[in-house]
Amino acid sequence: MKSVRVWDLPLRIFHWLLAAAVAAAVVSGQIGGNLMTWHGRIGILIAGLIGFRLAWGLVGSTHSRFASFVRGPGAILAYLRGDWRGLGHNPLGALSVLGLIGVVGLQTAGGLFGNDDIAFQGPLYNLVSKETSDWITGLHRKGFWLVGLLVALHLAAIAFYTRVKKESLVAPMLTGRKEVGPHERGTEPTGGGPVALIFALAVGCAAAWLATGVWQPPPPPAPAAAPAW
Repeated sequence: MKSVRVWDLPLRIFHWLLAAAVAAAVVSGQIGGNLMTWHGRIGILIAGLIGFRLAWGLVGSTHSRFASFVRGPGAILAYLRGDWRGLGHNPLGALSVLGLIGVVGLQTAGGLFGNDDIAFQGPLYNLVSKETSDWITGLHRKGFWLVGLLVALHLAAIAFYTRVKKESLVAPMLTGRKEVGPHERGTEPTGGGPVALIFALAVGCAAAWLATGVWQPPPPPAPAAAPAW
């Protein structure tokens, strides 16, 4: 066995920030009340994190790039037969990554246009009609269960690898390094330097800024009341 570097620091920070943000969004959304303000802020943070991950998936280090782990059905079948060897996400893990990013991204987008019919309105609420916002809010509430299912499957996979395959998925995401045997193929990651990181951070900040809705023109002033005479 030897220790090799797999996950870069930006990816690891993203992973744990997203996990914490999703947990906080779930708790604040379920409690509601005054926490809905924080629920909205967390949604903006998640939008920024998703934007960063999409950019980092293009310009990050080797195993962070989508091109390195998004594979076709042939690779998935090879993995199920036990014929796939490599570092980074395995073909089934790649589906989990894409599913979580897609569902969490859509769930976040829905919250930006939603409302709770009491005091909370998403930062992009004014871009759609009340009827459309209500429809999106309904989907957002249903999407909570889909996010929960994907998170549960993710945790179940971690437990399976730890208990059955005797392979920790948590430690490499903390340290960036993985213990591999001589039969495993793959190279340590390259790329993802300072310029790439600045670009990905800029994309993430832009996504969060768009999610705040501060770029929208101010609403027109309310009409003046007619004089009572």
